[in-house]
Amino acid sequence: MNFTLKIWRQENASARGRFVTYNLNGISADCSFLEMLDILNQQLIDKFDKPVCFDHDCREGICGACSLYINGHPHGPDTAVTTCQLHMRKFKDGDTIVVEPWRAKPFPVIKDLVTDRSAFDRIMEAGGYISVSTGGVPDANNIPIRREHAEIAMDAAACIGCGACVASCKNASAMLFVAAKVSQFAMLPQGRIEARERVLNMVAKMDELGFGNCTNTGACEAECPKEISITHIARLNREFLTAKVS
Repeated sequence: MNFTLKIWRQENASARGRFVTYNLNGISADCSFLEMLDILNQQLIDKFDKPVCFDHDCREGICGACSLYINGHPHGPDTAVTTCQLHMRKFKDGDTIVVEPWRAKPFPVIKDLVTDRSAFDRIMEAGGYISVSTGGVPDANNIPIRREHAEIAMDAAACIGCGACVASCKNASAMLFVAAKVSQFAMLPQGRIEARERVLNMVAKMDELGFGNCTNTGACEAECPKEISITHIARLNREFLTAKVS
């Protein structure tokens, strides 16, 4: 398969960026998107050109590092996948593919396609820890938890913090991310001890870092690689309002 790539190149955070066009031929349909970029970079290195910088780690859809905006979609045109799980068979031979970094003020560009997503880390730090002992593994039935609550908490905990929700939102809102991190504790008795401080601190930090407001368009849910539901945002709002009046 042959592709025309229009890739955002930016030397550093203060430099002016631009799109650069590359032609890439003979790519296997079974090649992943990141493997395709590896091939491009090897060709650039062979020509003594600077390779394209992009983020990656596990390449198994777990770490959330491969944050690329591809043809107008976070992580590309496929659903419920990260960029590393996207394969070139999702495109047509001869396609032009536009690749950009996340576009959000709290995620400044470091270089090329790499953005600083440490804002998410600071939100999680603001949430703190649970005070329940995490020593030896307790008996499975030691703390009774309703099955439906456990399932909701596990679904929320599936969030990998990739930032696709922010990148897809017209306001660069981090509500889905924060909601998932609040919900994974809010549904469990271990997380109720610090529930009030957690939600107040995380929402305050989110606002402080410059993330926008949620307008419930649902774009975050549609683009989330782990299909985190926006019902968690409703739970976040309830937790926040309850904490404010308590």
